[in-house]
Amino acid sequence: MFRHVADAYPEAPVYTSLYDARATGDLVAAERVRTSFLQRLPGSSRYFRYLAPFYPAAFERFDLSNYDLIVSTTTAWAKGVRFRPDAVHVCYIHTVSRFAFAYDQYVGGFGLGRIARPVVARLTAWDRAAAMRPTAFIANSRNVAERVRRYYGRDAFVAHCPVDVERFAIGSGDGAYALVVSRLLPYKRVELAIAGCALAGIPLRIVGTGPAERALRTAARGTRTTFLGALSDADLRRVLGEARVVVLPGEEDYGLVPLEANASGRPVVAFGAGGALETIRPGVTGEHFAEPTAASLAATLRGFDADRYDPAVLRAHAETFGPEPFKRRFASLVAQILRSPGAGGVARELLEQR
Repeated sequence: MFRHVADAYPEAPVYTSLYDARATGDLVAAERVRTSFLQRLPGSSRYFRYLAPFYPAAFERFDLSNYDLIVSTTTAWAKGVRFRPDAVHVCYIHTVSRFAFAYDQYVGGFGLGRIARPVVARLTAWDRAAAMRPTAFIANSRNVAERVRRYYGRDAFVAHCPVDVERFAIGSGDGAYALVVSRLLPYKRVELAIAGCALAGIPLRIVGTGPAERALRTAARGTRTTFLGALSDADLRRVLGEARVVVLPGEEDYGLVPLEANASGRPVVAFGAGGALETIRPGVTGEHFAEPTAASLAATLRGFDADRYDPAVLRAHAETFGPEPFKRRFASLVAQILRSPGAGGVARELLEQR
């Protein structure tokens, strides 16, 4: 997603707290990148989760005074950048900061559990204040737009996050296993997939790593669960294409995995909440299970027939969420924001230039 936004403004510099060319060098050219003071800290790329108290300052210290238009993509920090009063800041937001509204579910996975609650309270206060700064928000889903309204009291346009369909190809679906692709964090509810697949008698493979891995391996003892760890793109394409069904066990803000599965010609069973309500068409591209319990997931899996789903239809559905539709929608919304009465004279000049 970030690459598609960056590509829309190829001459613009990219400001970020940390940059690791080995991990993200294919997303944006290194010469475009401007990093914060955190980049100079030893081990910052490895221990980035523990730097949460310093991210507000990192983004606020960027000098953006030369820019008439700022476009940010963020889950938390970048919405807080400071800019000239006559400039325009369009924030593409992927969720309301989880530490602000789901502390107990989230902090364990990102190192914040070791930070005193008063520190997190200060981050939450900063987060709410920072959310008042952007000129306008574009949310990655209707679900996130509603959350922005509920927690920040602001409206948001919607441009569904794009899936890179060209990375995937329709697979055979002959693997006879269910698949979870996820960061292994507590709020992802991967333990529910382990228990649900065990109840349904279906082998489960899990792609991903994260702080919850040890607990999940313990929970998976005695089940037919295989942990595959982090995979290369080629191996991920293979296991997606061979899976009988892809499982999304937790409530996602949006969730790209169901669309990546559909791009691979594979149907999805997902918890019926959050972004899955916008990306999965029941009976056409997958199914929802109603309750966030292993029993509810198992009941849906027992009655699930992957052969009902046409891989070509699944692929065509994913393509409607592809990069080109996203780019057109995003550009249209930015132009609409620049035309709005509150955008000012600089915005009108920008529109004339474009």
